[in-house]
Order: sequence, then structure tokens, then C-alpha cells
Amino acid sequence: MTLEKPKKTHEERMARKKAVMDERIANAKEERGVLILLKGNGKGKSSSALGTMARCVGHGKPAAVVQFIKGRRETGEFKFFSSHPLIEWHVMGEGFTWETQSRERDEAAAAHAWEITARLLQDPNRDIVVLDEMAYMFKYRYLPLEPVIAALKARPRHQHVIITGRVMPEALEEIADTISDIKDQRHAFRLGVTSQAGIEY
Repeated sequence: MTLEKPKKTHEERMARKKAVMDERIANAKEERGVLILLKGNGKGKSSSALGTMARCVGHGKPAAVVQFIKGRRETGEFKFFSSHPLIEWHVMGEGFTWETQSRERDEAAAAHAWEITARLLQDPNRDIVVLDEMAYMFKYRYLPLEPVIAALKARPRHQHVIITGRVMPEALEEIADTISDIKDQRHAFRLGVTSQAGIEY
């Protein structure tokens, strides 16, 4: 007859979990800026990036945002954040590429956005820089990747950077510290629900 092992109590399981977490926390001693990539087809990449930015600003850390595609209308986040004294905000795009229907205009807008971004990535006074929908610039080949990677590697040590976009280049993922892949399980738009202020923009 085999005796069943007594099941661990909740307290025992939590004590074991706490020991594991305490060890991980003790081993995480390095403090520096991190590169975060938010990718995937799901909704919420920009919202997550701007939420993290708000968290930094709440601690008094200056921030900057460069939006590479949004540009046709003022978004709720632009209206809310752009006048904040700790946030530098740039809306650089002219809408989605299928709306402009001009590669030349898209490339010019991307180049201008990169000029501003390159400056921000050298600015020690910006603790966090959000590069919203920048990944599209690489997908459509509006910007070369190499100068961007070089600038990211050379940025001030304490500076955090968040890049959003559906698909990230492999070379960018290789230098990232944190990568979140946001899945698309369902979207109201495909159910016939129109884009609404406060939810999509």
C-alpha cells in the first residue's frame, strides 16, 4: 500500500515562492536604462508604452514621445499629456501609409522624425523616450536600421526607451531588455464597431 504524500499547505507554497522571488530580487542589482519592445497584432501597445511613461513622469522623470505614424487627428493621449511640463511630444506622421499614398511623403516624415529621435537619444535630461509605431519605419524600409541601433547603444546609460509596432526587426530584438508580444484574440472593429474617441484614439 502506497501512502500519499501530504499536500503542501498554502503557507508552505507561498513560503517557497517568496524564497524564490527574494533570491531573484537580491540578484537583480544593476540599475540602468532598459530598451522595451512592444510588438504583436493585439491592441494596447501604445497604451502600454504611454502608461509606463506616465509612471516615470509621476516620479518626476522627464519624458519624450515621438509618434511616427499618428498625425491625422489629435489623440486623447496627445490632448492629455502634450502640455505637461516634463513631456516633450512630437507627432511626426501624416497618418497610415495607405492614407497618404505617397512613399516620398512618408519617407520625408520618417527622416524628420528620426532627426528628432536621434537628438532625444543623446539627451541625458530625458529619462524615458517613447518611439510610438517606429517599427513600421523598418517594415516599410523608410529608415535604415543600423543608425538606430547604434544610437540606442550609445544613449545615456540611465535612459529608458520603448518602441512599439507590430513586427520588430530581429536585430532590434537582440539588443532589447524586455519584449512583450501582444496577441490579437478579438477586436471590436472586426465585429463592425467603429473607431471611437478614448478607445482607439
